[in-house]
Amino acid sequence: MSALICGSIAFDTIMVFHDQFKNHILPDKVHMLNISFLVPDMRREYGGCAGNIAYNLKLLGGDPLPMATVGRDFDPYGEWLEDCGIDTTHMRVLENTYTAQAFITTDQDDNQITAFHPGAMSFAHENSVADTEGVTIGIVAPDGRDGMIEHAQQFVEAGVPFIFDPGQGLPMFDGEDLLKFVDQATWVTVNDYEAQLLEDRTGKSPHEIAERVEALIITRGGEGSHIYTAEKRLEIPAATASAISDPTGCGDAYRAGLLYGLMNDLDWETTGRIASLMGAIKISHHGTQNHRFTIDEFKALYAKEFSSSF
Repeated sequence: MSALICGSIAFDTIMVFHDQFKNHILPDKVHMLNISFLVPDMRREYGGCAGNIAYNLKLLGGDPLPMATVGRDFDPYGEWLEDCGIDTTHMRVLENTYTAQAFITTDQDDNQITAFHPGAMSFAHENSVADTEGVTIGIVAPDGRDGMIEHAQQFVEAGVPFIFDPGQGLPMFDGEDLLKFVDQATWVTVNDYEAQLLEDRTGKSPHEIAERVEALIITRGGEGSHIYTAEKRLEIPAATASAISDPTGCGDAYRAGLLYGLMNDLDWETTGRIASLMGAIKISHHGTQNHRFTIDEFKALYAKEFSSSF
């Protein structure tokens, strides 16, 4: 069983400014801003929703099949994925552009200034679900707008159940677009901010959205998550993190847990807790693909955290 993960592949360049932005930005001069920050600390991480979800699902022992459009600079990332045992067959390399990338500068107050270059991600629609084999479940994660629309429709045509995960791509769609995604999808997952935006744009409450899918999953950070079905709302507790180092990519780790539970026919209480623990493991590490564990180690952590097993 393979999970087709349609979404972005990106490089994240993270820089740390050893001061506060507010000490260097003059409020009365923002209309003519020209400023440079010295950033002694810098690291480059592998990221993007498809890459992050695939990485985490592989750690759990799943079979991820990421699908994305990437640029001519993709080779190091591709080698990393292959070293992790992740199939890169459906990475379409576009030689005339760069892989999507984010440039993030963080100050001592954890304020961030980010520039994002979509690059090859804008051509995600050039990939097709129909070009894959052996796929039993899918996810439409944040990607190029046309790609998200077309991949959702292609999953429907292929008869493959999928998760709709709009993430940071949600503002690209109006209420009509979003309701179409919901009606096409088998499951929908958003964080609490996105859930409010989804409700505002569609006019549908979480309970009403849940009546149109098998489940609506809303993550709530340190407060855990809610899983809505047509019959009830489940309260999933947050797992204990060994440290709070970096929240980036926690949502993707959580979604990998959802995919794992669905692929293994686990109940929602167990699936939600697996996803919660994935997020807790991720947040204790910097970067989105720097944590490691074996499935036996994960099951031991799960038993310790939730006093049960799966």
